[in-house]
Amino acid sequence: MLHKVEAEINRIVNVFFQDQSPDGSWNYPFETGIVSDCYMIILLRTLEIKDEELIKALVGRIMGRQEQNGAWKLFHDEEEGNITATVEAYYALLYSGYRDKYDKNMQMARQFILSKGGVAKTHMFTKVMLAITGQSDWPSDFPVPIEVILLPASFPVSFFDLSIYGRANLIPILILVHHRFSIKTKHAPDISDLFQESEVTFVKNIDWNEDREFKWQSVLTLMKQGMGIFQNFPAQLRSMALRRAEQYMIERIEPDGTFYSYFSSTFLMIFALLARGYSKSDPIITHAIQGLKSMVCQIRGDLHVQYTTATVWNTALISSVLQGAGVPSSAKVIQQADQYLLSRQHSKYGDWAIRNPNTKPGGWGFSNINTINPDVDDSIAVLRAVRVFATEQDPYHESSWDRGINWVISMQNDDGGWPAFERNANKPFLTWLPLEGGEDILMDPSTADITGRTLQFLGDCTLLNKNHQIIKRGVDWLLNNQKEDGSWYGQWGSCYIYGTWTAVTGMSAIGMPAADPAIQKAVNWLHEIQNPDGGWGESCKSDIEKRYVPLGASTRTHTAWALDTLLMTSTQVTPAIERGVRFLIDGKQEDWAADYPKGRGVAGIFYIHYHSYEYIWPLWTLVRYRQKYSP
Repeated sequence: MLHKVEAEINRIVNVFFQDQSPDGSWNYPFETGIVSDCYMIILLRTLEIKDEELIKALVGRIMGRQEQNGAWKLFHDEEEGNITATVEAYYALLYSGYRDKYDKNMQMARQFILSKGGVAKTHMFTKVMLAITGQSDWPSDFPVPIEVILLPASFPVSFFDLSIYGRANLIPILILVHHRFSIKTKHAPDISDLFQESEVTFVKNIDWNEDREFKWQSVLTLMKQGMGIFQNFPAQLRSMALRRAEQYMIERIEPDGTFYSYFSSTFLMIFALLARGYSKSDPIITHAIQGLKSMVCQIRGDLHVQYTTATVWNTALISSVLQGAGVPSSAKVIQQADQYLLSRQHSKYGDWAIRNPNTKPGGWGFSNINTINPDVDDSIAVLRAVRVFATEQDPYHESSWDRGINWVISMQNDDGGWPAFERNANKPFLTWLPLEGGEDILMDPSTADITGRTLQFLGDCTLLNKNHQIIKRGVDWLLNNQKEDGSWYGQWGSCYIYGTWTAVTGMSAIGMPAADPAIQKAVNWLHEIQNPDGGWGESCKSDIEKRYVPLGASTRTHTAWALDTLLMTSTQVTPAIERGVRFLIDGKQEDWAADYPKGRGVAGIFYIHYHSYEYIWPLWTLVRYRQKYSP
């Protein structure tokens, strides 16, 4: 079997050699369904910007993903369809002017929407978009007051307790809610028939109970108490908050014009600035629109508006795995990747410094656009990729390495785990606020995947061992958060296989023996869920139900993650390992499984298909197999 493993390794290596961009990066698409395509059409039509070529192309992509029952899905096995995605697609297609509501496909979409309860059953962000574009009224009482932005970070509840993602999206929404801003053109479609309830509220879908309502009111009371420090000038309080919110957005615009490099926050910022009196032709707004357009990519002949780009992430992972596969650091492909990655290291202080004030910048972000919002996962991926250069006594690389290591270590939470973007942004009472997806949107807690991957990096690439306090605290966090069945929940992947892989490989890298009960429990769980074809597959429903849900088919990515876990914890080729390797090298994966989301952002709302993962993780795992078992 080793000769087939070698052939597959060489095949993937050649793909990466061919796909590298001239600047040394890899620009595989960051695909997130149709939501950003829909919102781009709505943005362009609402601002009356004529870009018919782009709009037509996006219409074609959206229509090509409609199901036979008229609905749109977030993932393949989402049963009938997704009400939020279908409303967004239906509205965008009508607004484009290239589809008529009496078209057969549009009629089917409308029937699906009505059968599921109409607009009232969609996600909060969809309702915000519809209010912005004049399709519905703003709610009479939004659950978060804009004055919260004035509370100091030292207060028990403040704006900076929210995650960076929460702040980036909520700030423009709070401005829009205050101004009750809407803009409706004469070409806007009439979708009033989709509103089956007289008033659409942003918190309608929350499962209310007396205890939760009491907790929510408690948080609001605490916020209002904090606002009491401004009691000497109550008349100015709201205007101060609005100016501060506007300033917050402006100061965090990236060089390409986007707000924090995210499509959603930039979309909302554009309308928030209009609400504040900016004109459609203001340079800030036109630059933001160009920034969003710059994220358009091509996927199998279709145009797709990416939510952001994954260039740094892809480049770091691919450079690392190529080096692991035997490509020398002197090779041009590695040298170019190294220079690209070093050029993307952050030198600016971002919001992360509010909770981590004694550390200098040194991390990396996910996107090539990103200059002020680094994250732990990307930083350790880059550090792993440039490690060999940092050991060659090159002052430039040594300085970059030292700043990166210091930043990553400094980001460890007080509970011992590592978050994505900010230290200790994990106050659970924030989830009491009645916002859909609040656990994902409002918090940035320690996670098994980032903690495990950080431990693996520290074990593989530094002199820290299991006896060091930093390592011990990370391991303790993992052990305390293992599920009863032996798995771990992975926040940024598609879920339990991903989390288990990162946790086990992290603990193994720092010297925890394979015989440890926690590791054996995880290994047994992976054996139990292996599919008959030798592979593994997990449904996005795991993310929603907070329990492992099998996909019913195997994917190369899930298989690589599970198989790598077994390889790290076994001294010999077991039947399970052999069957997993055969799945990777025999090409048994179903076509739809290749496009199935392997990443997630918000449970039940936002899922990611990384086009690079079909190559990265199988190569990573096959290289480990070759290293461990070749004669």
